Amino acid sequence: MPTIILNLTADNPVELLPSGKLPAKVLEKLLDRYIDPDPQVVVGPGIGRDAAILDLGDRYLVAKSDPVTYATDQIGWYAVHINANDIACCGARPRWYLATVLLPGRGATAEMTEAIFGQISHACRQVGVAWCGGHTEVVHGLPRPIVSGQMLGEVASGDCLLPARVQVGDSVILTKEIAIEGTALIAREKPEQLRGLLPDAEVQRCADLLHRPGISVVRDARLAIQAGGVRAMHDPTEGGVATGLWELAQAAGVGLVIDQTRLPLLSQCDTICRHLGLDPLGLIASGSLLIVAEKEREEAILQRLRTEGIAAAAIGEVAAAQRGCVLRSADGTERPLPVFSRDEITRLFDE
Repeated sequence: MPTIILNLTADNPVELLPSGKLPAKVLEKLLDRYIDPDPQVVVGPGIGRDAAILDLGDRYLVAKSDPVTYATDQIGWYAVHINANDIACCGARPRWYLATVLLPGRGATAEMTEAIFGQISHACRQVGVAWCGGHTEVVHGLPRPIVSGQMLGEVASGDCLLPARVQVGDSVILTKEIAIEGTALIAREKPEQLRGLLPDAEVQRCADLLHRPGISVVRDARLAIQAGGVRAMHDPTEGGVATGLWELAQAAGVGLVIDQTRLPLLSQCDTICRHLGLDPLGLIASGSLLIVAEKEREEAILQRLRTEGIAAAAIGEVAAAQRGCVLRSADGTERPLPVFSRDEITRLFDE
């Protein structure tokens, strides 16, 4: 393996990366440079790809790895659900979970560790997966706990959802409202910023969004698939719904026309974002599911979800790649869908 030397001098300045997801252009270059092909890898790493898909012959193994880095409250619970979501978006059933639990060098206690383990165990039971391994360590210099989860699932090869199946004219559907996770996270981690804006009872309701309606989309995905006609799915996380749409479009090699008037914005999220100067389209949005489906199956999918108590709206359609991703306003004018180099919530945590 070659040695990589970083020459950090005034003549060779290094650009520091912002907090949040690695910028897409940087990630693309790294993947092009360092990822080698393998015949058993059906879907490998890439922008907008929810999970790796491996061909085991009689079935596909779906694998996902994702950390929780901003939350401290219920961190173990978060980590299970965000990984299970990505498995479900591939049409697979989440089956096995591994967790790497990193505890802060100053402040780690047995009680903290047990709380995180209890959260992971509870979430695994909710999703119906087996917690089968991982690693736990106290890390010098770490300011808060971090949990990195790895979820494995399986699906018959013919039932796997792939972005390549998306076609121009397909419907784009969004479940629930924007942005459940971001709203809950702000209420749980930064309640002092909401004092005087919302009554204490309303702040608590925002915090409870983590569980009601919750950030899991496993059930959303299953019901949509049962209705038929689903081509692909993607759960918007860091960077919000706007980034989720961009990622979906890039993975499928298409454009998107999104109707701004149909985007279902959570009322509490709107109030909080206006107060804090955040854009809800770029706020971390686990809890919602993006579904691309055959246009003629749109109403059946919406009806199936709504009958089971899950709010859903058709928010746009798939367009040719050269159209790009655009946001259509009420008067019919169009503008490019906003791009967020990092999640809006990082602006609160970086203060």
